[in-house]
Amino acid sequence: MLADFHNHSCLSPCGSLDLPPSILAEAAAAKNIKVLALTDHNSSLNCPAFSFHCKRLGIIPVYGLEVTTAEEIHMLTLFAGLEEALAFGEYIYSIITPFLNNPEKTGDQVYVDEEDTILGEVEYFLVNAADIGTDALGAKAAENNGIVIPAHVDRPAFSMTSQLGAVVQGPWAAVECVRIPPLSKFGNPESPVLNTYNYPLITGSDAHYPEHAGRRPFELDVTTEELLPHGPESDIDLCALKTALQKRHRHE
Repeated sequence: MLADFHNHSCLSPCGSLDLPPSILAEAAAAKNIKVLALTDHNSSLNCPAFSFHCKRLGIIPVYGLEVTTAEEIHMLTLFAGLEEALAFGEYIYSIITPFLNNPEKTGDQVYVDEEDTILGEVEYFLVNAADIGTDALGAKAAENNGIVIPAHVDRPAFSMTSQLGAVVQGPWAAVECVRIPPLSKFGNPESPVLNTYNYPLITGSDAHYPEHAGRRPFELDVTTEELLPHGPESDIDLCALKTALQKRHRHE
């Protein structure tokens, strides 16, 4: 199945107001993506609407957020269930830098219902760093039935390599790259490949606008029955998801 674990919506300040969860799910369905995650910056408030539209379109939803750690590293934090994602989003929001958002300068941060009606706007600027380190985030997510994937490690900003100089080992279910294999020096074809410590590698669309949706999906070797053993309305089986990720391409 095609999967895409990195997507934003109108809730992220850098995301377009033209990308509510409904449009994201519809764009993904049009590209035959079967497993889709919503990962807004430091918040999961659009996951309920996202859940509705994914199930309406026959997409298996994965609920999450893109956490900015204390080191200003972006980490995809994914959960099997909606309630776990919402609770973790509340926790992360409680520990982000309490800097007020200015929509005119940094963008709107709105969350919506199933009909794209705005329910509210988030007060704090969601791109700010949370008061949690990268290592602690992995452990905290695991406590809440979640997994963590370092985001776009081959990008020159907000990545492990930009902030720490290298991919750092940890309890990561996979490592996300813009391209596979991920090149060091941030995409320079004459540079050596980054050391990703034999982690499974995935790509992600990092969609912020409707035209971004589905631009970099990856193949996930798993069946619907394995991911949803208790039926289409149930939460995904996280063990099945992690097993499928272990089958992905690797590069030392």
